[in-house]
Amino acid sequence: MGALCEEVISLAVSALIQKDDALAVKIAPLDHEIDEKERQIEAMCLRLLLQQQPVAGDLRQISAALKMITDMERIGDQAEDIAEILPFLNDRTLPEHIKIREMAKATIRMVTDSVDAYVKQDTSIAKAVIASDDMVDDYFIDIKSSLISLIAQNPTEGEYALDLLMVAKYFERIGDHATNIAGWVLFSVTGEKGAQPPTD
Repeated sequence: MGALCEEVISLAVSALIQKDDALAVKIAPLDHEIDEKERQIEAMCLRLLLQQQPVAGDLRQISAALKMITDMERIGDQAEDIAEILPFLNDRTLPEHIKIREMAKATIRMVTDSVDAYVKQDTSIAKAVIASDDMVDDYFIDIKSSLISLIAQNPTEGEYALDLLMVAKYFERIGDHATNIAGWVLFSVTGEKGAQPPTD
């Protein structure tokens, strides 16, 4: 499921940078696969809880998994949301001063590293992901400010600027979910929660 999340974000970023609608079209079927994986993993976790009655570390692992798959499912949804906007942007060249490409790359790094932290049960990677969220948030603030200036200079760019802002917002939310996954990794290893769930 983590690999699928990485793939949909990679496709969204590539479709944005390469201005390739064909890549964006591939995202929706993968999002459906992520949804199916969520249902399978949830059923598996519930069976383990009912049949094995796990305690301590095992119970933390299962509880964390149940939380993480919700965040992963949301990542898939938001990648699909980005894909739906991209056709309206891909006939335009992104202004260099609007740092959506950089934000997108930082976000995909967070998703990849949060999954890696879980696979390796590595708290140092998880903490680095949580720290990275500030950088993604700063990108969003900078992009929003740039787009406000763009509209002020040329009001006819309003619709285009709003589409770009929505894309940036979805990347920001994906970063929040990656942060949350990293927090659940910390919980599964140490018993301490390292991040708060994003509010959608």
